[in-house]
Amino acid sequence: MTNRLAADVLICGAGAAGLTLAIDLARRGISFRLIDKAADPFPGSRGKGIQPRTQEIFEDLGVLDKAVAAGGRYPPQRTYHDDGSVTDAAMAEPAEPTPAEPYQMPLMVPQFVTERLLRDRLSEFGVDVEAGRTLVGFEQDGDGVTARITSAEGTETLRVGWLIGADGGRSFVRHALGIAFPGHTLGVRAIVADVALEGLSRGLAHRFARGGAMSEQVSITPLAGTDLFQIQGPVPMDGDVDLTATGLTALLARRTGRDDIAVRSVAWASAYEMSARLAERYRAGRVLLVGDAAHVHPPTGGQGLNTSVQDAYNLGFKLAAVIAGAGDDILATYEAERRPVAEDMLRLATRLLDAQTQGAMRRGREVRQLDIGYRGSPLTVEALDRRRGLRAGDRAPDARLHGAAGQPSRLFHLFKGPHWTLLVQAGGHGAIAPRANLHIHVIGPAGDILDTSGDIAAAYGLAPGECALVRPDGYVGAILGADDTAALDAYFPALGVVAHPARPVTTTEVSPHG
Repeated sequence: MTNRLAADVLICGAGAAGLTLAIDLARRGISFRLIDKAADPFPGSRGKGIQPRTQEIFEDLGVLDKAVAAGGRYPPQRTYHDDGSVTDAAMAEPAEPTPAEPYQMPLMVPQFVTERLLRDRLSEFGVDVEAGRTLVGFEQDGDGVTARITSAEGTETLRVGWLIGADGGRSFVRHALGIAFPGHTLGVRAIVADVALEGLSRGLAHRFARGGAMSEQVSITPLAGTDLFQIQGPVPMDGDVDLTATGLTALLARRTGRDDIAVRSVAWASAYEMSARLAERYRAGRVLLVGDAAHVHPPTGGQGLNTSVQDAYNLGFKLAAVIAGAGDDILATYEAERRPVAEDMLRLATRLLDAQTQGAMRRGREVRQLDIGYRGSPLTVEALDRRRGLRAGDRAPDARLHGAAGQPSRLFHLFKGPHWTLLVQAGGHGAIAPRANLHIHVIGPAGDILDTSGDIAAAYGLAPGECALVRPDGYVGAILGADDTAALDAYFPALGVVAHPARPVTTTEVSPHG
């Protein structure tokens, strides 16, 4: 078998997960091909909520500002009661941004818009989705994967180092690997439709629940950044559903008791049965699963797309490290870290669906995904006895700061990019060797960043000489004491972070990589 590779990675599926992984690999200089069997991009808005943690990821990847410009915040929801009264309420519990958590509220961006922005960002790296190409088979060995792809031009065979199945809930890759997908259907069939309609204000999301029965509910939400509304509601488990403008207008008339709401056109519509399923494994040799190929969720709470994006963000730097020569141990942490998260998100989404059935669903902090972490992961190192506050494995907080030159900045600006970041509180006597792919920042009057607001101290709680190592995906990899800098020498080799032969940097100096 030849070892000559057409690309380091083949990504099968150009939804949110595949596109996120492609962007992350592109900015790391990893060669890949991204294929999708559909000839055209997905046209619908099934996943429209961008949670705060995903907003942080989108900031790092360079798409957040465009997502905000293209979307908007969720409007209040008005619930219409049988007696003619209405109740208005926020669709998510309100929370104000803080220096540590700059994004608190979900952002509404229709899925087709989110994926368009991700494709545009990928194009900035000179890479485009190869549409209309279907993976029909593959074999792997210890050195790579041989994949067969069909398209209008014929069949192509190519050799790659790694294959990523980002091809959705009916994943061909998962089926070909024989990986079980246990779970269950939830006994709910629903419609989702993006439509142009008349008769309702765009300043509100509208929920009708005549008689209190789940089967009679319907929600009609204006899609931010478009002229469309999204219709969602349960339908009978059996039988055809009329998803034409005429059929949807009739459904709305029955469920709202009003004859002034008219669907004029349908941009996209689907009827589907809700399921909760989780792949037994995320990896088989040189083939890995991300996104809906690994887990499918009911739409309640807006967890599916966000969990998929975060899968890809977790995988990207690990896969790149292995391709660059790091050992396999770092890649083994992908499943160890992400599968438990998907398991938790499945439980949350199912619980929210049950609450919605009872008319009592409330989206609190748990849906924002800011508290997801990896304490106990094989990638965490904590030499200090820290029983309170920030721990290794936690999400790395943001903080306001000033550079030594006087300009205001944020920790997230220092973290942005594919590198690792070491934050060192000045005052110790350790020495840290500069390394490729590592940015070292010293906090203090003699350092390159100044904690003028006290935000860094409040969020990280570092004593003089202590340091916090932040992973490329924005989680704390290690917290070490003033005399523990040698532990970094043991930590980094498995990650492919290689030391330079230059002299080490003491904790009171400014690193040339800062």
